[in-house]
Amino acid sequence: MKNLLPSILLGLTILSSTACKHPGKEADILTAAPENKDDISKNVYVDSYGEKIEVTINSTKNTATVHLNGKTYDLKKSEALPEYTASNEEYQYSEIKGNITFLKKNVDMVLFHLKKDKKESGPAKMASY
Repeated sequence: MKNLLPSILLGLTILSSTACKHPGKEADILTAAPENKDDISKNVYVDSYGEKIEVTINSTKNTATVHLNGKTYDLKKSEALPEYTASNEEYQYSEIKGNITFLKKNVDMVLFHLKKDKKESGPAKMASY
């Protein structure tokens, strides 16, 4: 029994000393998130009835995302139509000369329409000579 006690103590000492050592700190590798270089603009419009539409335009990818009444619509820019117009098979969003329109194409139903007020310019300034 006397020989067993020192060997058990020696084994516990070796075991505890190796268990308490932490492995060397490994170099942390940080991966940077890819930068989003897209040209994105986000606008929120409210019409005279209090309806709110949120439009996110990605000019880089030529897409528009419209949020209206809790639904999201993904549209693609239409080059054939004037100014900024985006559409898919069912819906069309247009922003032409301050008129913002979102409509369902196959039934010609306007879901949202807003005519932005043109900002009035201040009094004309004349150059003096």
